[in-house]
Amino acid sequence: MDLKDQLKNLFPEHISEEPMNDSEENNNIWLQDDPILCKYEKRKGKPITILEGYTGATEDFKTLAKDIKKTLSVGGSFKDDKIIIQGDYRDKIMQILKDKGFNVKRVGG
Repeated sequence: MDLKDQLKNLFPEHISEEPMNDSEENNNIWLQDDPILCKYEKRKGKPITILEGYTGATEDFKTLAKDIKKTLSVGGSFKDDKIIIQGDYRDKIMQILKDKGFNVKRVGG
């Protein structure tokens, strides 16, 4: 018998609230009208993907960067209002952003 079952026995009238999921938290990110630009570059011979053009809050953009890095299991950083992802993941990143409701534009190649 786990803790929830014990609490139900002690307080049968109580209605428990479900905790917020990560998907519900991500819906709080501000969506914009202008597209986010998805670029591909090579720095020191290594491919990187750059996302720029987000006009919302910096904290939302940092949260988005963290979510993309976690989803793709890659490294990256957030600098100068740009998300820099290690590797050429333009197609996957664009699909992730479209699923979240962002308008994305592919720049170059």
